[in-house]
Amino acid sequence: MPHRYLQELTTQSVAAAQQRYGSRTAMARVTAGWHTDALLDDDAAAFITERDGFYLATVGETGWPYVQYRGGPPGFLHVLDPDDANHSVLAWADVRGNRQYLSVGNLTAAPRVSLFLMDYAHRARLKIIGTATTFDVRDGIPDHLGKRLAANLADGIVERLVTVTVQGHDWNCSQHITPRYTEAELAGALAPVRAELTRLRAENAALREQLALRAGV
Repeated sequence: MPHRYLQELTTQSVAAAQQRYGSRTAMARVTAGWHTDALLDDDAAAFITERDGFYLATVGETGWPYVQYRGGPPGFLHVLDPDDANHSVLAWADVRGNRQYLSVGNLTAAPRVSLFLMDYAHRARLKIIGTATTFDVRDGIPDHLGKRLAANLADGIVERLVTVTVQGHDWNCSQHITPRYTEAELAGALAPVRAELTRLRAENAALREQLALRAGV
């Protein structure tokens, strides 16, 4: 099975660059056995639903790319059932932002998108390419989408629902990813330390009380 992600993105220019810098043969050998494609596996689906944000890239009529960050509570980016062509489908409720509507406008001209999902704490990233469809809530939305995406909403006024039909995906290496931690991740990691600190404080308080009693004898 061809690697759909690389198949779509490895243009003649990319192949020429790989040839120029000496990685063309190695890339072909390394990716020969890869089978990540338009259908996400359980690990990828779990990774997506655990994220509290992702980067969305679109392209406008002038040819300029535009990258925007989408954030919300974990699970706001949903993994829906595959479509009839066995492509995974992602979806989220898009809330009002700075009202520039650059991404929204770009999607009306070119539905192809790229999503970049990061897990800085574990130095992991997932790249997805797909085609997007938008549903303006003022025009009515499919019932099954409205009910499904009502959970884990980002704060704000929902203006549209967006679905992305996955065309390919790829896990990227951890090289150069600097570990960073959210407040929730730090809270979990520091919980044992805080528990031990609480225990030691209680123990010290008890010892000081015993010393005070002995000094008073």
